[in-house]
This record gives sequence, C-alpha cells and structure tokens, in this order.
Amino acid sequence: MLELVTGIDKGVVRLPDIQRPFVWSNAKVRDLVDSMYRGYPVGELMFWVNKQAGHTRAIGQGVKTQDATMQVVDGQQRLTSLYAVVKGLEVWREDYSRERISLSFNPLTSRFEVPTPVFLRSAEWIPDITAVFKDPIRARREYLTRLRQDDNRTVDSDLEDEVELSIQRLAKLQEYAFQVVQIKEEVSRETVADIFVRINSEGAPLSAADFILTWLSVFWENGRNDLESWARNSRFTPSEVTQIFGEKTAWTPHNPYMSFDPGQILRVSVAVGLRRAKLADAYNFLRGRDPRSREIDASKRDAALAGLRSGHANALKPLHWDEFLKVLERAGFRSRDMITSKNTILYSYALWIIGRVDFGVPVDELREVMARWFFMSQLTGRYTNSPETRMQEDLNRLDGLPSGAAQFVKVLNQQIDAAVPDDWWRVTLIDGLTTSSGGAPAYVAYIAALNVLDADVLLSTSKVKDWIGPRPMVKGIERHHLFPRDYLISVLGLKDTKKINQVANYALVEWSDNIGISNRPPADYWPQEVAEKKIDEQRRIRQEEWHALPDGWTSLGYEEFLHQRRRLMANVIHEGFKRLTDPNYEPDLTRPDVAPTMEGLSMPTFEHLVTSGVIPVGTLLTPVDPDRRTVAEVTDDGSIRVGEHICETVDRAAKEDGADVESGWEYWQAHLDEQGEPVTLADLRHQAAAHQ
Repeated sequence: MLELVTGIDKGVVRLPDIQRPFVWSNAKVRDLVDSMYRGYPVGELMFWVNKQAGHTRAIGQGVKTQDATMQVVDGQQRLTSLYAVVKGLEVWREDYSRERISLSFNPLTSRFEVPTPVFLRSAEWIPDITAVFKDPIRARREYLTRLRQDDNRTVDSDLEDEVELSIQRLAKLQEYAFQVVQIKEEVSRETVADIFVRINSEGAPLSAADFILTWLSVFWENGRNDLESWARNSRFTPSEVTQIFGEKTAWTPHNPYMSFDPGQILRVSVAVGLRRAKLADAYNFLRGRDPRSREIDASKRDAALAGLRSGHANALKPLHWDEFLKVLERAGFRSRDMITSKNTILYSYALWIIGRVDFGVPVDELREVMARWFFMSQLTGRYTNSPETRMQEDLNRLDGLPSGAAQFVKVLNQQIDAAVPDDWWRVTLIDGLTTSSGGAPAYVAYIAALNVLDADVLLSTSKVKDWIGPRPMVKGIERHHLFPRDYLISVLGLKDTKKINQVANYALVEWSDNIGISNRPPADYWPQEVAEKKIDEQRRIRQEEWHALPDGWTSLGYEEFLHQRRRLMANVIHEGFKRLTDPNYEPDLTRPDVAPTMEGLSMPTFEHLVTSGVIPVGTLLTPVDPDRRTVAEVTDDGSIRVGEHICETVDRAAKEDGADVESGWEYWQAHLDEQGEPVTLADLRHQAAAHQ
C-alpha cells in the first residue's frame, strides 16, 4: 500500500475521468481498514497504463511532481479513502463540503471506530490513526503515557507488549499487498469505459445517469465537466465559489429549491435534446447501438451526441434557468421544504425549455401555464411513481405537433384538466388532507395556494409568503394546533399522535403565548386572541376564509372540525389554482352559513368508513390485480398497513405498493367475509355515501 500512496502523492497514480469523484462514508472506510488489519481480502485493484494526463484527476490536494502513468479503473473509493486516512488530508464530499477522514483505534481490543467525543476522551483509544502512520514510535509513546495517567489502569510490561504489537500491526498496513490487474496502454478509452461500466454493473451498480456520464468522459469530456460544474455551483453563490474554489464567476445556478448532482441536470439535457426520459434507453441511443444487431453504428452515435449537445446548451443556459425559477415562485413554492419531488422540478424545467425553444411560447404566457403544470404535478405526485415512464408519455404527446405556442399550451392544458377534474378537488384532494405529515403534497399545496392568494398570516398583518423562503422576512411565525395538543390529550383523552397532529389542525399564526394557551379549548382562548390582536373585523373574516376556519369552528367537536376544515382547505387550494389560470380571478372563499356535517359530505373518507364500521379494523386488503400478491391490513386508527409502512390514505397505500394508478379506491379490494367475494373500496365508498 505504501507504494500506491507514494504514487498517488507524486501524481503517478491518478483517476481517469470515467471514475466517480467522491469517497465512501467514514463507516465504510472503517470497515475497509478493519478488514485489512485482520488480513481479509478487500478486492483487487485495476489500473490502466496510460499517460494521458489531460483526461485524469489527481487524488488528494497539492502539486503533483510527476506525470500520470497509471490510471485507476476500479478501486478509486478504496484508494482515495486510504490515501486520505494515511496522509491525514481532507476530501471533497458528494455535497462539495470538505471533510477529513479520521478513524480511532483501540490497541487493547484491536477495534476501529469513527471518532466520537467518547472515544476522543478515552485513554484507551488512539484518536486518529494517521498519527500511527506518520510516526508509530511516537504514537505508541503518547498512547502509553495517556494510559499511565488513567488512575484505574496499571500499565505493566505485558500490557506494553500488547500495545506494541497492535500498533506495529496497524503501521504495517502500509505494506498491505493488493491484488492488481493492469490494462495495457494500447487499449482504447472507449474499451476501458466499457470495462468500467461492466465492473460496476456487477458490484454496487451505477445508475443509468452514471453510465451516460462515463460515456461522456470518452466522447465529450467538456460536456461532462459542464454538468459537474453546474452541480457543484448549484450549492454556492458566486462569491462562495470564488472563496472556496478560487474561481471567479458572475453567476451560479444556486437557488432556494434544490442542489443538483450531475445526473439530475443530465436528465434535463437528455429530455430536451433527445426527447427521452428513460436514461437507460438514452444510454443505448447515445452509444449508437442497434437494438436488433447490438452493433455500434458510429453515424447514429454522432447524431445522438449532436442532439444531446443541443439539449445540454439549453438546459445549462443561465437565462433559461433564471426564468424557470420564476415559474416556481409564481406557483407559490418558495423554499426547498415545499418541494416533495425533485423530479417535478427537473421535468418541468425540461418542458419549459421545450416550450420556449421548440415551440416559441412567449415567456409571460409560458410562465403561467408552467406554473399551473408545476402546481398540478406537485399536488398529484405526477413524477413520484414511475417518473421516467410518466415523463416519456408527456414527451411523446409533443412529438409531431405543429410548431407554434398554441399547440404546446393546448397539450399541457389538456393534461392538467385530465389530472385534476372537478370531482378530484371535491373527493381525492380531501383524502390527501387526511394526514399528519407536514410534507404531504396536499398540505404543501395548501401553503402554496396561500402564497398565490397573497394571504395574511392568521391574526397578523404579515403575509404568509414573507414567512416562507430562504431568508424569511418575518420571524416568529409557526404552525400551531388550533385545538391545542394539551387540550386534546388531557381533556378529550386523545392518545393517537397522528390524530392530534392532523394537518387540518394546524394554522400559520404569530402567537407568542402558545404556552399560555395550554389545555384551553378553542372557545376559551380564541376570543381572547382575537381581542388582543385588534385586527379589523373585515380583514379578520378574510383571514379566517384564507385559513379555512369553519364558521363557528370553536364550538365544533374535534372530529367534525377536522372534516369541515379539510373541505375548506381543499377549496382554498382549488381557488389558488384558479388564480394561476387567471391572475385577475377573484377567489370565492365564502364559507357556507351552515357548514355541512361530516355525514353530509358527498363521499366519505377511508378513515370515516373505518370509524363507522363499514370496514372493520383488521380487514385485509389486496390489490384488484390478481398478479399482485400484497396483503395490506386496516389499522385501528383508520390507516392501512402495507408491509412495514403505515399509510393514511388509500392513494398513498397504492403508491407504497408500487402502483402507478390515479386512485387507490379502485386499486384495493376488502375481504370482509372469508367466504364471500372481495369488494373494491370504491364500491364500499359509494354504498356508504348512498346510505348517508
């Protein structure tokens, strides 16, 4: 190992650009060192004898004194990690932060661990094994000194010998003999790339994006470098890039919503340039491989690369990205906490580029239709399950369309209307609000709708949109229980945390005296809060409409309150969506004079079917599709257990089972009678609604 470390230090051993640039976790490095210490095999290394330094990356920092002659094809993670441990150097992590890999060692037990405060304080542990590799004699002396200072331990000659053997054994890891396979210099880069792909397909597999990045390293190195620069810079402002990396730049793709990895922005380039969402298909297309003969056609490869170059240029164009970010803000999404699917950003961005470049949709018109598209996609989880398949369907709809903005806008509007028809807002969306998850798409959409509607914070003159964002303008605003937690537990006797923390029981407020509210019922504390805030009555009523408070809500029972508020929250979301369709639209948030009771709802929720006894607790559910073998179970809180996961709605249960369906009601069937035929949840729901 010492010879390899020396070769890396001088620059003789380097990484070809086909390799992945980041190291393992500290725990995995610990396991590697432990295996080497015990003499276990740790796999062979593969080197390519090659002097093309322009296609390599040095391992570690500092000036390399010699040109590259050996390039690592397989074993980068092991070599980079060991080099960092032996030399005590920092490495770049996958998020482009810098960290020093260090391991602690106990010579008395021959045990390695990732350092923690406990190990660092203990006299039995060498805090950092780098000290042993640098000077084992000094490391032994300092370790024994600490042991002697421990009042609870006697250091005799036997113990000294034990420590000596353990530390010598650790220091000799630098003599560890790796099995090495060498690829001859005359082997082409394309062949070496193919070897790399095959190796990683058999071990810890690479993704299809990694395969394409490998291919780019061979055929378009600058393109891959662009993708990696974009991914890195998406985490930093221009000034931070200059400060950290020493590179001057006037712009970066840094944004409030997501940090990229190279494979993610590659998805956009491929979708735009090749009209492909499935990266595995795109990889074969880029290679020019004939699907029948499996032979490589260089002309097809060149044509595919030309298409990718075009998509790449548009995806990485600063103007396009900056304009697209306005789409997300227009849709009411203002921070990464509101993004439930990064794929929705990636694929929406690809469609935005296609609309702008290929169909010439004016920026203002495109922003409006894409804001609706993004809102719909986030709300329905369009790109959550089988995202590549769904995006490919969206791309296929654009194939063969006549040029012109009207055609593009028409296709997107048709898909939006199909995804969220009128009854979807009244039924499915209400089900989506039956959850305790603050990250549920329906609840996030509710917050987005408040931003679109320019809503106030409840009982405040501050705006919701000023509270949400990378640098909130308003502080002290939080989500609070409308029916206080202590009241639900101590007075109503509720014990189910999910029931207490239903999103329909939360409101965005600026209350500084939440502790004082304690276990007081809404009818007690609410009038006092209203009086103290001194909000104009007309404005307060408007706020109650924005925040979906049922008329007379303080006198409702908790269950009734939740059912009525979910209905009103769904209406707020719908009205916000309509505002995206027409910026001049005046939303109708008027609450009915007599709020409908739970029994008056047009379609009962799954939870209501369970609590009313229509579907007994413990009922087994199976997919209607006979080819699926899943058996789910109804829990006592009205949820569905799928494997180890508890799902609060039937749609979520279907998605947990890997189904790509619009409605879980049609997906599941209930086995109510061991002797009888199962009944779909949709049928049970309609039967219950008919008898209300």
